[in-house]
Parts: sequence; C-alpha cells; structure tokens
Amino acid sequence: MIKKRFDDETMDAPVNINRVSAEQFCFYSHLILGTPTMGEGQLPGLGAACSEESWEEALDRFAEVDLTGKTVALFGLGDQVGYPMEFVDGLRDLYDFIVERGTTVVGAWPTTGYDFEASRAVNDEETHFVGLALDQDNQADQTAERLEAWLALIAPEFSLSL
Repeated sequence: MIKKRFDDETMDAPVNINRVSAEQFCFYSHLILGTPTMGEGQLPGLGAACSEESWEEALDRFAEVDLTGKTVALFGLGDQVGYPMEFVDGLRDLYDFIVERGTTVVGAWPTTGYDFEASRAVNDEETHFVGLALDQDNQADQTAERLEAWLALIAPEFSLSL
C-alpha cells in the first residue's frame, strides 16, 4: 500500500528483510521498515515458529551495522483484541535496534483510537506508538486513512511529495 503511492524514482520496491544483505540495508539514507508482531510479542523469525528467517535473524545479521545519519519510519501490524497485552510489541524491538545504531526515527503515531491493554511500542508518555500501528484483524477499515495521515506526517522528513 505504501509503495503504490509513489513512483519507482521516488521509492524502490519493498523487499522482505530475509532477502536483504547488510550492504543493501545500509545503502539508503531513508528507510520505511515494517514488522508484524508474532505470538506473545515477538518479532517474526524461526524462534516465533515462522517457516523462514525474518526480523529475528536479520537483527543478528545486522548487529554490527552503523546507521548513523539515516532517517527511519516504522510501522507495525498487530491484533489488539486477540493480543491486547502485546499489541505491536515487535515494533519496539525494531525501534530499539535501529536507534542503538544511530538512526533518527520519525512518524510516532497516536495511541488514541485503539483498544489494547499494553504495548511495549508505546512511548514513555503513553501517548504515541514509536511508529504507525495497524490492526488488519479488527480495524482494517481504518488502515487506508491511518496510512495516508502517517505518510503525510513523515513526508517532510523524507522529502516526499504526496
């Protein structure tokens, strides 16, 4: 949905993280990274019973990368009804990883309009997620509107025109 909003000159095609080398990961000055949250708040990967490697293994592969000076926007997918205590928790793991490597993170998203009990992806003030939170299971009807608003929020930081 994100890529469809932009031409090939503005944005490259999305790539699954298990198909990206460290060199490719570090190539771009601006990144939009997304992840679902699995089970009890895990990033997807073999440890979360996924059939192939994903973010869990990528974080190990990219442990030594330096992302200083890069601008990153994050989005996460979760189920706030089925997993109200872990809603988009995986987003926090991804956030912590990229911040520790020197990135500037943009695109914090308000927690209003969601019905969950706890999320590690919420900031200290409990007013925003560290990135866009999407719930395709329970609020799919709000995804397009949230995505448009989030893209407008990050556009200036990415020098994008919408």
